[in-house]
Amino acid sequence: MDLDQLFWQASLEDIKEGYTEENDHYTCLLCSKKIEKGIIYPHENVLYEAEKFMQLHITTEHQSVFHYLNGLNKKLTGLTDHQSHILRLFYEGKSDLEIKEELEIGSATTIRHHRFALKEKERQAKIFLAMMELYKEKDQKADTFVPIHKTATMVDERYDVTISEEQELIEKYFPNGVGQQLVRFPKREKHKIVVLRAITKLLDDSKQYTEKELTEIIQPIYEDYVQIRRYLIEYGFMDRQEDGSAYWVKK
Repeated sequence: MDLDQLFWQASLEDIKEGYTEENDHYTCLLCSKKIEKGIIYPHENVLYEAEKFMQLHITTEHQSVFHYLNGLNKKLTGLTDHQSHILRLFYEGKSDLEIKEELEIGSATTIRHHRFALKEKERQAKIFLAMMELYKEKDQKADTFVPIHKTATMVDERYDVTISEEQELIEKYFPNGVGQQLVRFPKREKHKIVVLRAITKLLDDSKQYTEKELTEIIQPIYEDYVQIRRYLIEYGFMDRQEDGSAYWVKK
């Protein structure tokens, strides 16, 4: 199971913790790092058992689960940039006066209004989650949608792809298997994302690639490897150094 699927299928409690527990390890839901059980991990002259070390990892690498989630695409959080900023300040324990000064908001009343609006979104979210749970229990035959990668730069109807539809498209564009030659690069946005996701899965998400190394992977798949490389970055599957010296899978 890839990381995005693991994230979207995780329980609310696991997402709040930022990691999930499996038989012999813990997996970070934010970056896919695995911590093996049964090992003592040293850090700055302190020894940690596996779960505590995973919690330390989240703090040191991601600041907190809240900060990571708050930094996701606004189409995923459902918050405007302004709401995300204010919610982060609330989370960090800033007073209304401190928030007023930082955001240069006219009055404390405005901040109280934002608190109320966020509480209203929370109530709406609870009702919606309950309805979706009831719907899923009722509609067991519905095809599952492919999870949207958390680093997507724009989330819209192009991601409306079921698992069976994705498999059909992969077989259409990669008749000899993913990693073999691409028949053609699709023009339809939904099809592009399926192809780009399939290519991304060929890459090691723990590695940084030079431009040459990335080209060596993409060129046998499609002759216009520059176009593929550009789209991988544009659609949020990969990122790179500004000078092009390193490329990596976004997590």
